[in-house]
Amino acid sequence: MKAAVSERMSGAWFRFVHRRNLVYNTCWEDPRLDREALDLGPFDRVLVITSAGCNALDYVLEGPEHVYAVDMNARQNALLDLKLAAIRRLDYETFFSMFGRGRVADAREIYEMHLRDVLPGPAQDYWDKHIKFFSGRGWRRSFYFRGTSGTFARLVNGYLDRVARVRDDVEEILSAKTIDEQREIYERNLRDSVWTRWVRWAVGRDLALSLLGVPRPQRQQVERDYAGGIAKFIEDCVEAVFMRLPLRDNYFWRVYLTGEYTPECCPEYLKAANFERLRNKLVDRISTHTSSVTDFLRATTTTLTRFVLLDHMDWLSTSGGSRLEEEWQAIVDRAAPRSRIIWRSGGLRTDFVDRLEIRAADSKRTVGELLTYDRALAAELHPLDRVHTYASFWIANLACA
Repeated sequence: MKAAVSERMSGAWFRFVHRRNLVYNTCWEDPRLDREALDLGPFDRVLVITSAGCNALDYVLEGPEHVYAVDMNARQNALLDLKLAAIRRLDYETFFSMFGRGRVADAREIYEMHLRDVLPGPAQDYWDKHIKFFSGRGWRRSFYFRGTSGTFARLVNGYLDRVARVRDDVEEILSAKTIDEQREIYERNLRDSVWTRWVRWAVGRDLALSLLGVPRPQRQQVERDYAGGIAKFIEDCVEAVFMRLPLRDNYFWRVYLTGEYTPECCPEYLKAANFERLRNKLVDRISTHTSSVTDFLRATTTTLTRFVLLDHMDWLSTSGGSRLEEEWQAIVDRAAPRSRIIWRSGGLRTDFVDRLEIRAADSKRTVGELLTYDRALAAELHPLDRVHTYASFWIANLACA
């Protein structure tokens, strides 16, 4: 009974957070790995769950025919729509100030003069109320401290600055030239100061994890597979980032530790040369769709060749079997032969995907029978993930469509 009540309360809190807020202000999946895994070409049509839109923009730089950004949260699509409008209408310096620094002078004036009229209606409605996110004022002085994930990042920065008092050490490790230097700084100044007993307890709570977009089913997946549970998993992930991977180009962690990118350490869409490429018609190859993956695929007549499912199947892994089957049925129905599908998981295994039953070629099949996994490539790429917060990375070709 106690477990059931806790489950309901956790689910209610997660729904409250996600139905009312912009959750992701930046993508938390490494597109460098995705580009290798997807091997995009000029005839590819890509479905990606929108999140913050950074990776949709990254993929389109590879020159596919079209990228369909799909998300049930209209606020996530509003963010990508704002980025597309800014690429079309702003000069590079203003664009980088807005999405690189996370703040721009006269944000509302810029929005109303240059961006609002090219946004779709739902995006207009959202940014009419929230363009202040870019004003640079208040305790959340950067856009990257806005939204639920940004609020969590701002709280972490407050802890680092006022409780652990390690801001100088954070700046030092971000400026380190070698991994050996990073490791020495982390072991000497950061590990014991940051990872207190209270922090280890707090990062494992559903309250904190929901702000990062981690629902209870995903936490349960990690705890099923990882010795020490979710708190130990997070601690080990952080240590891998700071002690075993170079930080000089790790824009994922830099933006949440400082509230901004630099021109040298930022997503590809924020680089000057790529801005001009995007502006020169590439942005016209991206469209946003507020819908579930299943409903989008059922409504479209387009045949797709690449699917980027992020980690959302974890969300349904314990309670959404029928919804997952419907989604995979829609994928198979709309996929071109030899389509490629990638996803991530908090668990070390996603066998729940393989067991799903759908219809293909007029017969009932399991998804596992239809997928050919490229385990070697996934094993090669996953340790290089600059985000390093997922336990596994999956690459599969759809053998039958």
